[in-house]
Amino acid sequence: MIVGNGEIGPEHAAAIDAADLVVRFNDCRSYGAGGTRTDIVAVCNTGRPALSMLGGGTWKTNAAVRRASEIWCTRAPEKFKALRGDLAVRHPSLEDFCDDYSAGFSAFAAATGRRLFQMPAEAHAAVDDRLSATGAEPYVVPSSGMLVIDEILDRRAMPGDRVTIAGFGHQGWAGHPFAAEKRLVDSYIAAGRLQRLETLPL
Repeated sequence: MIVGNGEIGPEHAAAIDAADLVVRFNDCRSYGAGGTRTDIVAVCNTGRPALSMLGGGTWKTNAAVRRASEIWCTRAPEKFKALRGDLAVRHPSLEDFCDDYSAGFSAFAAATGRRLFQMPAEAHAAVDDRLSATGAEPYVVPSSGMLVIDEILDRRAMPGDRVTIAGFGHQGWAGHPFAAEKRLVDSYIAAGRLQRLETLPL
């Protein structure tokens, strides 16, 4: 179960908690109304979101984070290092977007006995290629949700597993290609590789 930070009806909480594996994102706004089981927290490990999570806020003591056994850093440092020059020209307001805080998440994981996974640059490139094939509009980077969906479908799910998403409204920050991501997700659903919890019978 891959649980985004979009709207989730409380009637779906039990199904989320009954899953064998639950992934949430960043500050885990889905926690509560969207169930409480949390095995993995996937984070944006660069820029202001990462600084906010690792800085003196409440992320480290967040109930969902405390339940998780793994932290996934979705942004490959080498990929974002390569993006820095181009973003400085095209999006000068994103001057700190590529600042990498992976070491901070690694230290937190080590100090609290959690496993850390760093998504590789090749995974990011594969998602870029798939989004391009859908006719993606110009964008900065794929969303963490899209990267995690592909990581699980491509490298984690076993034959017979049912991979389900919930709380994915495909909207938010303008730098993500949400329209193209929705088209890609819909193609996975049509192929029987993925399902949306909200469309399933309770």
